[in-house]
Amino acid sequence: MTGSNEANSVRQLASDILRKVDSRQAYADILLDQTLKATDLNERDRALLTELTYGTLRWRGNIDARLSRQLRRPLTDTDVFIRNLLRVTVYQLLFLDKIPDYAAVNEAVDLAKRQGGSRAAGFVNGVLRNLLRRKNGDAKEPSTDDSVAALATELSHPEWLVQRWVEEFGPSEACALMRANNERAPLVLRANRLKYSRDQLCSRLLEKGVVASASRWSPEGIVLESAGSVESLPGFAEGLFQIQGESSQLIAYLLAPEPRERILDACAAPGGKTCHIAELMNDSGTVIAFDASVRGVERIRANAGRLNLQSIEAIQADVTQALSDALCLPYDRVLVDAPCSGLGTLRAHPEIKWRRQEHDIERLSRLQMKILQGAARHLKPGGTLVYSTCTLTREENDSIVELFLAQHNEFELTDAARYLPEPARHMMRGSYFQALPQRDNSDGFFAARLRKVA
Repeated sequence: MTGSNEANSVRQLASDILRKVDSRQAYADILLDQTLKATDLNERDRALLTELTYGTLRWRGNIDARLSRQLRRPLTDTDVFIRNLLRVTVYQLLFLDKIPDYAAVNEAVDLAKRQGGSRAAGFVNGVLRNLLRRKNGDAKEPSTDDSVAALATELSHPEWLVQRWVEEFGPSEACALMRANNERAPLVLRANRLKYSRDQLCSRLLEKGVVASASRWSPEGIVLESAGSVESLPGFAEGLFQIQGESSQLIAYLLAPEPRERILDACAAPGGKTCHIAELMNDSGTVIAFDASVRGVERIRANAGRLNLQSIEAIQADVTQALSDALCLPYDRVLVDAPCSGLGTLRAHPEIKWRRQEHDIERLSRLQMKILQGAARHLKPGGTLVYSTCTLTREENDSIVELFLAQHNEFELTDAARYLPEPARHMMRGSYFQALPQRDNSDGFFAARLRKVA
């Protein structure tokens, strides 16, 4: 068992990460990676820190509902560190069993005292002990309430999103989706086909003690059961693989690039799909990768350099604006992997469901249409355009494509299924590609394949 001092340190680190997620709108994965690199934790404590951080974010809605019953004022009025210390401790009390309840409470009280003095310690002690008194009673009385509010609490999603998904998928499928969102996301690699086959890379990982297996849907995908730092994995420095979710790996297949073509990736950072496109082209031809930010361009270049891909040109540019003559040359294929609400990626990024608001979807859909129209101008007749997102809202997916086609009769929708690897051809809804977490054990993804007919 992790010792008390170590557990305290891990809980403090988790609470501090969540404080920054709350107050700075920061991303948990980036903060966690920075913390793991900056601290000298053993493997057990690294795993515990990861579990506390992501687990607390996944179940925050459920945890906050339980905490709110013990408070006379809104939880959001509580000091941001203390609020997240309470959340982390309640997650441990309700969802983990590695440390006795009394020890978890005592350690939280000690941390609160160090952070905010005796008054904070007394507050934390009172809230947690009151919650523990209700814990067993709550467990003995399962709820039969299937209202949106009850589902939001039980399955830890915001009410507006529960309402939307119940209407979109039906109650049963919506609940299955939300349960899947609360599971751990698998860590998936994409083997660099120009350097190593998937089987070769699997064998090398297994030889080094990394439990790895072939993924189900993508021909290059490898699922890891557990791993430490990605940079320390065998083959990372040599460019033998890229971290990329399995459904994301399928987007380049929908584009179906050919060697020696000129291809535009309109929203390319961090470059996972860009690099996969180059690999499918045998690194022959040109992939112009746009991103509006300098940092995004740097990330594309870093990934392309590590994978030793020569056909990629990463450029800071906004496809909705006028481009230089050199960039305006017609492209054989265009990928628009549009900025979106990210609601298909809640397993890996659970903070998104607490950060997004319903009005964000309308704002993003306007941006998506603008990007799609801007990118489409640069596709040559007979060329292919793929529009994709990692979200599950109709306004950002079907509605964008339908509106675009209504305004552009020179484009037609083509059936995406035949371009997918055979094992993945069930991931369809009509002519659209759609991956679902509850069905496919992958991120939720959408894509439409369009052809410019004139």
